[in-house]
Amino acid sequence: MHHLTSEAIHQYAESYTSKEDELLYDLNRQTHLQTALPVMLSGHLQGRFLSMISKMIKPRYVLEIGTFTGYSALCLAEGMHPDGQLITIDNHPEQAAIAKAYFDKSPYKEQINLIVGKAIEVLNYLNYEFDLVFIDADKINYANYFDLVIDRVKSGGYILADNVLYNGEVLDPAQAGKNALAMHQYNQKISLDNRLENVLLPLRDGIMISRKK
Repeated sequence: MHHLTSEAIHQYAESYTSKEDELLYDLNRQTHLQTALPVMLSGHLQGRFLSMISKMIKPRYVLEIGTFTGYSALCLAEGMHPDGQLITIDNHPEQAAIAKAYFDKSPYKEQINLIVGKAIEVLNYLNYEFDLVFIDADKINYANYFDLVIDRVKSGGYILADNVLYNGEVLDPAQAGKNALAMHQYNQKISLDNRLENVLLPLRDGIMISRKK
């Protein structure tokens, strides 16, 4: 992962951030050993951020679009209401199998519902009112995912979107590739939506935090 801050600052930040637990540490390691793009893993610093946000909100219903190997889902689950449910969607069976194995080892085994399928299709039949949504899937569809979930987010609920700075390429949309351009367009879309208040944090590859008014 290209860090938007210097590697030294990133390492310093990690060194003063609470450690990931043993299950997450093992999942982090196995993801690097077993997958072609381990850079897609949220990792230690972002994972602790997601956990902290979840603990602040104490969500009853969480939606994650883009499971990968399950690291971020486990982090988000840490702050859920005791009766909470987390629904996570991924379209890659091999990655989902890794995630499922680690979900089953976790204290949240009964609270995480992993759905293998295309999120665009799955979202059409989910009937929940979400407290927290995390979007971290194919960048081209971020705006579509937002449109499909915004009416199902509670007033006062949150949508987090990952990779919104896309290695800094969003700074020059005229030269950006399709993914960076999609991120720039998502950021513009969110900033113009009067239903939301937003903060874009330059954490890792950029996280947009949107609160529904």
